[in-house]
Parts: sequence; C-alpha cells; structure tokens
Amino acid sequence: MKIALDKRLEAACRMLGKCECLADIGADHGRLGAYMLQNGLCRFAQLTDCSDASLHKARRLIYGLGLSDRVEFLVGDGLEALRRPADGVVIAGMGGQTIAGILERGREKLSGARAILQPNVAQRELRLRVCRAGLRIVDEDLAFDGGRLYVLMAVEEGEMFLEEEEAEIGPVLLRRNPPLLAEYARFRLRVARKALRGAVRSAEDARPLEKQIAIWEGLQCE
Repeated sequence: MKIALDKRLEAACRMLGKCECLADIGADHGRLGAYMLQNGLCRFAQLTDCSDASLHKARRLIYGLGLSDRVEFLVGDGLEALRRPADGVVIAGMGGQTIAGILERGREKLSGARAILQPNVAQRELRLRVCRAGLRIVDEDLAFDGGRLYVLMAVEEGEMFLEEEEAEIGPVLLRRNPPLLAEYARFRLRVARKALRGAVRSAEDARPLEKQIAIWEGLQCE
C-alpha cells in the first residue's frame, strides 16, 4: 500500500526535503514517516509520542507496510526521547507554545538539523522563542487543508532578529507574499477583531490586539 499525505503534511514533507534520519515528534498515525521511507526521502525514522497507546496507530501502520526494520518507536517528551541524531525533524499539529517548549527542552538535539514546525496557534510567540533559542527561520509556507489554513516554517541553527511585523506575519511569508497570504490575513483580522470586541467589553488591555490588527491591515494595503 502506497501512503498518501494530506496537504498539510505534504507541505511539511516538501519543506523538509531528503534526510538521513527523520524524527517525527508527536507522530500520531505515523503516515509522515511511512511516506518518507516509501519514497526514499529518509533512510531511518524515529517516531515519538507521549505514550505507548498514542503510538499504537503508527506501530500498526509501519508493521503492516513492512517498514519496521527502519523505524524506532519512542515514548517520551519530544526531542528528549530521541536515541540517535536526526537531521530532519517535524513537529506538527500542536500549539506554538507547546512546540517552543519542545525545542527549548531538547535544543541540543537540533545541532545540524533542519526542523519543520507547524503550529496551530501562537505562531508569533513561536517565532520569537525560536530566535531566542539560537535558531533562525529559513523558510515558511501556507497550506490549505480541510477548510483551514496552516502555517509551516523551517528552522535551522543560527542567529536571527525579528521586527514586530516579521514576528507577527513571518519573515519569509512577508518577503515572498505567497498567494494564500491574502486569505490568511483576512482570517487573522477576523479573529483579532473578534478578540478585540471581547477585550473592550471586559475592560482588558486592548493595545496588543490593536497593534496586531494594524499590522495585518497594513499588509492588506500593500
């Protein structure tokens, strides 16, 4: 059986490219690792998740495809569970704060690696914490899948400083202006304006939201 990926994971795989050893952090069903092995995009894969039960679907898929001799299943907290160096890392489908914590706790595991991050929320915070961890954003993209837009970013070791606009939108997205960015900007504005109305009603400090809205509105005017 040949494995196919959804648009989100397909974009992550394309951004990662070939590697010797893949580490899929929070592997869930294991389809990404299976796809990369089947298509010669990696020689070995480490699939991690928080519990043995969480890895059950991945283990069943990998064994069913006859790929178990090239896969290691690891239970643990993110990068710290890895037993061998991985030059390709994927951390997808989590919140930005969760991903940032994984990177910070396992920072030494990223030496010489390219990591693909797909945060569902808190993209701005993730970008800022990536830079504070001694990593730089080398690529970004947007993927539309299942009626939702997803942000993906590739990070490697190196120094980077982000201006406020770059932290909010993404330095590479801002520079390249991909076709989906306009739609993503409209979505972010809807979310921020709704949050602003709630902040005003509850007498919360609305200045961060106002700043966020101004950045996205400025992008639409360009």
